[in-house]
Amino acid sequence: MLEIKNLTKIYEGGVLALDNVSFSVQPGEFLAVIGLSGSGKSTLLRCINRLVEPTKGKVIWNDFDVTSANQGELRLIRRKIGMVFQHFNLVSRSPVITNVLSGRLGYVSPALSLINRFPDEDIEKALMQLDRVGIANQAYKRADELSGGQQQRVGIARAMIQDPKVILADEPVASLDPVLAHTIMRYLEKINKEDGVMILCSLHFLDLVHRYADRAIALNEGKLMFDGSPKSIDDEKFKEIYGKEAERVG
Repeated sequence: MLEIKNLTKIYEGGVLALDNVSFSVQPGEFLAVIGLSGSGKSTLLRCINRLVEPTKGKVIWNDFDVTSANQGELRLIRRKIGMVFQHFNLVSRSPVITNVLSGRLGYVSPALSLINRFPDEDIEKALMQLDRVGIANQAYKRADELSGGQQQRVGIARAMIQDPKVILADEPVASLDPVLAHTIMRYLEKINKEDGVMILCSLHFLDLVHRYADRAIALNEGKLMFDGSPKSIDDEKFKEIYGKEAERVG
């Protein structure tokens, strides 16, 4: 189980990004994180694996305090927490398979990782994950030769080669058109249902939340505004989350 306890993040200059946020996520759950741009969604996800250091509060994963982990412990924790980024975060000039294999860096020796040397077993795993997202035939192309939707599939394959227990997906479809967005979300759904991987996915559009998430939490100016079934976000709750002038779509 993942527990977020009184999590607060204050950036330099006094910007309050998260304000005493608490919630828990069960193993195998698909949780959507919703809210306006700047509401704290990305900060929240990045605090979980400490890409951003929380100011106060705790992140507890399987009874272990992630927020107090040293660098050696954090390296082991991050092996099991994959991340999918809005802008793909690929090395554009490197082959697709090399980008996927970077998900195994936490498992190989630092010396071998510096020269991108990976065991044959890891290469087989990379090809298997690329096949799973339908782009095994693109394995040896440069990443920047792929479309946006294909690049995001590379990002998912990179997360999955870690054998994760959790995937943090930070607005993974914000750069994609609606058809591609559903394609990417279906891959995340498949991973969640077939592999039992816990998914925390920040999203803008309620139609995607309703279609794919078991549960949703909502942030507004860093505060937790909602925690429950997506179906229970009525018009009144929607305006609390997104503002009185917001128009509901989906």
